[in-house]
Amino acid sequence: MNENPQQPEIESPSEDIKLYSSRAISGATFLAGPLAGGYMVSENFKAINKPAEGRNALLIGILVTIAVFSVVFFVPQDILDKIPNILIPFAYTAIGMALVEWQMGDLLKNHKEENKPFYSGWRAAGIGLISLIITFIALFAGVFLLDNDEVYEQYDAQMEPFFRNESETLGFYDRMDTATRNDQLYELDSSTIPKWVENITIAKKANEIANLPPELIERNALLLDYAELRLETFKLFRKAIKEDTNIYFNNLDRLHQEIDVVINQINSLPY
Repeated sequence: MNENPQQPEIESPSEDIKLYSSRAISGATFLAGPLAGGYMVSENFKAINKPAEGRNALLIGILVTIAVFSVVFFVPQDILDKIPNILIPFAYTAIGMALVEWQMGDLLKNHKEENKPFYSGWRAAGIGLISLIITFIALFAGVFLLDNDEVYEQYDAQMEPFFRNESETLGFYDRMDTATRNDQLYELDSSTIPKWVENITIAKKANEIANLPPELIERNALLLDYAELRLETFKLFRKAIKEDTNIYFNNLDRLHQEIDVVINQINSLPY
């Protein structure tokens, strides 16, 4: 009969199976993180033919690892600075070992008293190293994704005036049939042409954003081409209106075709 009514009943295995000791689990958890401890507890459960409990133990290790990452990523830095560096690993190790003691404390104690074999410290260290590698890969992936999100947000914010200028100036086409020549020239000189000059500057400055992903570099290059074509088109419109002539019609048609090609290229990019 189990002397501890709080602890689940676990029979001591009859064969000389190997287990990870409490000391190995606690050391690996403290040094390599909850994933290492969860894996070792999971292997212990599998060794005594309790695969469901093993899967749960590994899942808990993964979830606690995610929780630790969440603290590191999302808790404000000024709060983290007030927490001693040793406190977080000490906390999750203490909680983890309390669970180990509750789940299999008697089993590990009996295993040791009966001189049954445990895995070596070197094996535990190897698992800890592998867990650290996995954890760091996940950490760097998370940092990369967060950084990418920040870059996209920075790029979108910087390009917002570009698209606002585009929307305002394309209204020129709607007013061409009703506006007078003087009104058209005034709109081109005071608003439309200056805004496309500004858009070229905006696109060039967007290229200066640090760590700009390749897809944004490609997109921005096309937007710069687009802005330059729009500027050339509106300047040619001004010349045609000023001279009151249709001789530039073919050139304007060519420019609009080139604009359509660039727009299609931009729309085909993933974003």
